[in-house]
Amino acid sequence: MSVQKIRPVVLCGGSGTRLWPLSRKGFPKQFIPIYQGKSLLQLTFERVSGFGDVIALTGEEHRFFVQEAADAANVVVEQILEPCARDTAPAMALAAVRNIADDNLLLFCPADHFIPDSVGFMNLINSAMELAETGSIVTFGVQPNFPSTAYGYIETGENLDGGAKKCARFHEKPSVSSAVEFFSSGRFLWNAGVFLVKASVLIDALCMFEPDILRVCKAAIDEVKQDGNFFRPGEVFAEATAKSIDYAVMEHAENIAVFPFEGVWSDVGSWNAMFELSEKGPDGTGRLGVAENIRMVNSQNTLVHATDRRLVVTLGTKDLVIIDTPDALLVSSFEQVENVKDVVAELSKEEHSQAIEHRRVARPWGNYDSIDQSDRFQVKRITVKPGAKLSLQRHHHRAEHWIVVKGTALVTCGDQEFLLGENQSTYIPVGAIHRMENPGKISLELIEVQSGSYLGEDDIERIEDKYGRILN
Repeated sequence: MSVQKIRPVVLCGGSGTRLWPLSRKGFPKQFIPIYQGKSLLQLTFERVSGFGDVIALTGEEHRFFVQEAADAANVVVEQILEPCARDTAPAMALAAVRNIADDNLLLFCPADHFIPDSVGFMNLINSAMELAETGSIVTFGVQPNFPSTAYGYIETGENLDGGAKKCARFHEKPSVSSAVEFFSSGRFLWNAGVFLVKASVLIDALCMFEPDILRVCKAAIDEVKQDGNFFRPGEVFAEATAKSIDYAVMEHAENIAVFPFEGVWSDVGSWNAMFELSEKGPDGTGRLGVAENIRMVNSQNTLVHATDRRLVVTLGTKDLVIIDTPDALLVSSFEQVENVKDVVAELSKEEHSQAIEHRRVARPWGNYDSIDQSDRFQVKRITVKPGAKLSLQRHHHRAEHWIVVKGTALVTCGDQEFLLGENQSTYIPVGAIHRMENPGKISLELIEVQSGSYLGEDDIERIEDKYGRILN
């Protein structure tokens, strides 16, 4: 057994549809700073950091958001970058195979759950260690406080040692009548999707119930390539069947124990759930985002999200959800807001970019925000972290103008290298080899104006890059 007995594994997938337009496929809800300026992922990292170094399972497109959350939480995170999304069973199999040498206890946690009582959560996990070490797959169920149809349920059986219960059966999201029956019986818990299990025990279960998934994941780990804290399994991973761990293992295994959790818990899976977390005002109003940009007059049971870009005013509203973002606005009744995922599906079919991506895009060196664009120009606000630098690159179809508005930029353009201070600018011609970096101790902010016949992000030829983004 390694020194670190419990290895937290945070599952960072997500489609970003249920909290649209605040969350999107390119920026799912776990990355949104929705509670006291912190994201759900940062809160999750902080909650599990007491157990030691963390593993995060995510995709290539989200790796920099994950790293930002890890830095904010001050935790060391090893990222396993899945080549494609294959649901929780293959993802958990990757982590188990990677940790089989030490045979740690793996604590699998979703990235997007809200559990404010971190001490109570850690105590519950510690109380489950003995059962997990002796070969049980331990899961944790939330004591329901109403008959919800939004969650799966765990039916409990006989009592076990330490406050645990035998898991009798897993149930999918029920009908209203079934939910009422479950709630009334007192034998059912909400399925929180949290598991504590030895790597070898999970592998044995996968070998019994899903040998093909295990075989593919072993092959993918055999081909893993390391890039700093990033671990990229082999592309063979795409051959794994997409299946949840509930369907793959939990509905079949006999060695499952469940611990009830009576603290506050939410998967923040809807705008109704977000309303519960919002800053409350009079008459049942809720505020998210930049509260000083929200004015509610004679409004009742209304939820508003505002940004720092503009003022949002409601007058005489009732039972409404109003979510303002720089490039999309949602106005819905509370009754209909759960259907937002269907609207996003339609927008995606129609290839609306707002269905997939935010204007703000994270990069390892910072981020950029696309302020304005047309067919021949694009304007971006670029922020570069202290000490960070972009790749040495060139563009074949566009020129760029850079205007520094904060901090200092060290610019490479052709065979020249020079500093730009605030209110200074420079021009990067088409085809010129160039780079921007921040040599200072504060963030560098600049406005970039692109002009040319093609402005796509794929018009970047990287010559040198410290973040490993040059394909061999």
